[in-house]
Amino acid sequence: MLNILWSILPIFVLIVLGNLLRRGGIPSVTFWNLNDKLVYWVLFPSLLFYKTSTTDLAGGIIGPLAAIILTGLVAAVAVSLILGLALGFNRPQATSILQGSARHNTFIALAIAERLFGTEGLAVAALCTSVLVPPTNVLVISLMNILLRQGSGGGLWAPVARDLARNPLILSVGLGIGVNYLGAGEIPVVHEVTGMLGRAALPIVLLAVGANIRLHEMKASASPIAVATLVKFLVFPAAAWAMCWHLGVTGVPAYVITVFAVMPMPPSSFTIAREMGGDAPLAASMVTVQTLLSLITVPVSLVIAQNLF
Repeated sequence: MLNILWSILPIFVLIVLGNLLRRGGIPSVTFWNLNDKLVYWVLFPSLLFYKTSTTDLAGGIIGPLAAIILTGLVAAVAVSLILGLALGFNRPQATSILQGSARHNTFIALAIAERLFGTEGLAVAALCTSVLVPPTNVLVISLMNILLRQGSGGGLWAPVARDLARNPLILSVGLGIGVNYLGAGEIPVVHEVTGMLGRAALPIVLLAVGANIRLHEMKASASPIAVATLVKFLVFPAAAWAMCWHLGVTGVPAYVITVFAVMPMPPSSFTIAREMGGDAPLAASMVTVQTLLSLITVPVSLVIAQNLF
């Protein structure tokens, strides 16, 4: 466990550094706002395209991987809804518990997968991203609409549908897999440019993750945070591990799935909660708490996965 913790510690150091830089106005708040767009639209799509188009994806892993990761998602969503409502939380709080249980920080997951498992890990993580992002967003937004009584046509339906259709992470993975299966090899200039941009992605995106953590917005009570965090770090991985065992998935794919299963919720959860009428301060608090806890939960979960698989 100490070896894993030591290996991923630089990732969390960069996250902390990003937060400190933004709070200190270095280089400026405007820079960090624009940096988010650079990471989302250019750097990470370049990295995902390069890796998925140049890595051997043979072995029929996509089907089992989808079954495993989506089983974990459905289990986390179901348990979070039951607990959120049965324990007497109001509906805005229940939607934040839902987000905290089901949504994940893709960027940290990709960084850890690459750091621990190299090119193979990053390729599997890219597939996890393409499988998990669309259903997570559709399912969570649908249930938030229902809980907040906004109806099937209200809330963020149009923006979510539009964002999924043009999501650069999904599009870059799909394009990379297409190029890979066509056997086109490395395309001159295209792969050189995306490779260069991809190498810049991980450190910059981790700084951006830290910059988006809002410590001053931690004003929520502990009980809903505890419920969401327990579901995220216990139910999601337990369901995923059960499916890994059932389908016989072991090694790096099982370890990368574990990483995704215990990822903290992303900072964008705060924005979604605020725009849909949920409990935004609670969502902000969950992001911070889960991100800090993941420094421990990730290595612990990986040790368990290594023993199981």
